[in-house]
Amino acid sequence: MNFPTGINTISIKGVANGGMAEFQEMMRQQLESSMHTELEKLLDTTTGAEREVSKKDFEGFKNLYHRFLQVKGPSVEWIKIKRPPEDSIQPYDKISARGLPDSMANSLNKLVVVKLNGGLGTSMGCKGPKSLISVRNENTFLDLTVQQIEHLNKTYNTDVPLVLMNSFNTDEDTKKILQKYTHHRVKIHTFNQSRYPRINKESLLPVATNLSMTGQNTEGWYPPGHGDIYASFYNSGLLDQLIAQGKEYIFVSNIDNLGATVDLHILHHLVSQPNGKRCEFIMEVTDKTRADVKGGTLIQYEGKLRLLEIAQVPKAHVDEFKSVSKFKIFNTNNLWISLAAIKRLQEQKAMDMEIIVNSKTLDGGQNVIQLETAVGAAIKSFDNALGINVPRSRFLPVKTTSDLLLVMSNLYSLEAGSLTMSPKREFPTTPHVKLGSSFTKVQEYLTRFESIPDMLELDHLTVSGDVTFGKNVSLKGTVIIIANHGDRIDIPAGSMLENKIVSGNLRILDH
Repeated sequence: MNFPTGINTISIKGVANGGMAEFQEMMRQQLESSMHTELEKLLDTTTGAEREVSKKDFEGFKNLYHRFLQVKGPSVEWIKIKRPPEDSIQPYDKISARGLPDSMANSLNKLVVVKLNGGLGTSMGCKGPKSLISVRNENTFLDLTVQQIEHLNKTYNTDVPLVLMNSFNTDEDTKKILQKYTHHRVKIHTFNQSRYPRINKESLLPVATNLSMTGQNTEGWYPPGHGDIYASFYNSGLLDQLIAQGKEYIFVSNIDNLGATVDLHILHHLVSQPNGKRCEFIMEVTDKTRADVKGGTLIQYEGKLRLLEIAQVPKAHVDEFKSVSKFKIFNTNNLWISLAAIKRLQEQKAMDMEIIVNSKTLDGGQNVIQLETAVGAAIKSFDNALGINVPRSRFLPVKTTSDLLLVMSNLYSLEAGSLTMSPKREFPTTPHVKLGSSFTKVQEYLTRFESIPDMLELDHLTVSGDVTFGKNVSLKGTVIIIANHGDRIDIPAGSMLENKIVSGNLRILDH
């Protein structure tokens, strides 16, 4: 932890190490006291319900800030990292081989589906919540989620509710759209992530001057990562409400992961454990490919299963962390968690998650930091935690228009809100698609395809520059299309490109 400029660089002649430690502790206490004073000032800028909500949020923030000031160096000692024991990460095949009982209704009635819905669509050039972007046949991420759960409820005559964790960025727009699902067979609840103040990198104090979200203060606030789910779910009262209804587990995933559907085999495994050995936390992991080298992985650390993120890795070991041979799996962020355990850990203040320090530069050029946590990092706080190595198909995130092209194509078929790989594709792996900067924004991307190409036999596609695709284009093998600066390439309707490199200033490519 760095103290404000000047403090940690002061050298006092003759101060022994012990004296320096005392000095640093004094500075820590001073900073914490200043932060508490600033937070009180912020609270005094409003009244009523908003003040009460912010007061609860600030309690969580104070705890995070206190821990941030205490941190000395990396949160893991590399030498203590061990591979997880064999039985702590089970292959999915072993779980599914046990089969399912005649009725899944009892198990499903103990389940709640939670989607992390705090993110905006800005990285894909869209305004508003990312969950409202159309991804397939005019269906949004949220539409597909509702369809999946409604299909479950109708098929098994159950009552699996959907819970959305919104942020202050997405709450208003999401609530407006929820009205359209009134007549669907799925109960939808929402709660809000906390709202924490961004901290000036120099002074380590809040940049906001009041609690409003207007003017200069707009940039003064942030939602503190999905690790906030435990506290905000508990604080909202919804956790207790669902426990009272007999719900036992939540299935949590990112709303943009189209592979994260309710898996009956994992659910059955959870609810069929003997009481003394009840598994409180399951993390779905999957095999790493070269595209996933930065993903968090599971390790054994001081006798507990633990999530190791790249941000926690000492610089000297980053290449080792990225190695597919040493760390073979990564976290999909599909998690199954006991509601009773969340309640217990929250009440005991025993939820332990590493702090992620995220540096940002605001529009005006001011450098800030935001303190965040990740939902999977809490795995070490739960009893009998388990990893399940699931098929890659359960990890289908849409982060870019390259991902969007895959899920819009004939590689996948859509049924009851779920996407499955087409049986016509000979290989179960998805092609590697890399679209250039002309395709970054969804609106621009859509104008460049008259129709989505046939990609059933595609292995690799790279497109760079000003390129458009006509109707009924077919792409096979490895296709690379590069339009030079100032040039444009139009792929005509009906073209079939197989293992082709197209470049230069061709206006139209003959086929």
